[in-house]
Amino acid sequence: MALPALRLTPVGPLTVLIPLSPEILLRAYAAGIFPMAESADDPELFWVDPKRRGIIPLDGFHVPRRLRRIVRQNLFAIRCDTAFEAVMRGCAESSDKRPNTWINDEILELYTGLFERGAAHSVECWHEGELVGGLYGVSLGGAFFGESMFSRVTDASKVALVHLVARLRHGGYRVLDTQFLTPHLAQFGAIEISRARYHRLLGEALRYRGVFPRDLPAGAGVLGAAAGVEGAPPGPLQARRLTS
Repeated sequence: MALPALRLTPVGPLTVLIPLSPEILLRAYAAGIFPMAESADDPELFWVDPKRRGIIPLDGFHVPRRLRRIVRQNLFAIRCDTAFEAVMRGCAESSDKRPNTWINDEILELYTGLFERGAAHSVECWHEGELVGGLYGVSLGGAFFGESMFSRVTDASKVALVHLVARLRHGGYRVLDTQFLTPHLAQFGAIEISRARYHRLLGEALRYRGVFPRDLPAGAGVLGAAAGVEGAPPGPLQARRLTS
């Protein structure tokens, strides 16, 4: 199967096509850039390096009171990495709130390639045997890059986010990159920082190796692990520093 081509458009009339692979993609994330498509129907990709970057500080994650109640009700069965491609396809679905998405066939192929290498993960919400929501992202060192989320049932993606943060905190991650800041993410404590500050945080996070736990330890409350509520401390950091 031919690798997709990535379109780079520098200053000037030239367009350069470069074959893109999962390995190149990981190097791009390490450099602080990521690919997108104009739409799901557009086969070409382009690099994005925002001047202002959205992140969720893992020590400042906020779970709104209503969502705490939803999480405690255990309405969904939470699984990780059991239906990665299905989660991506769910994120690629159009809806009334999101009529157009940027996840095209090339994005799907590349990120499933990362998943097969253990460099991407999904958090899934299941209800009565059906996948009803979730999210996926890329894991590199001590950084996790959230890519997209979806819900077919109210609050499913929000619950998935709580479970993601619980796992990142327990696994010793340092950065949760959301790419951009939106009002939706701001309610969870997301902030916007400069490109320069982001690159400093990313550089430090890449000096660690986070461990993505598919399951939390027995007895660990997800709310306590995610946001330190219910009086529970976060799980032990498992990241190891790669350099002295």
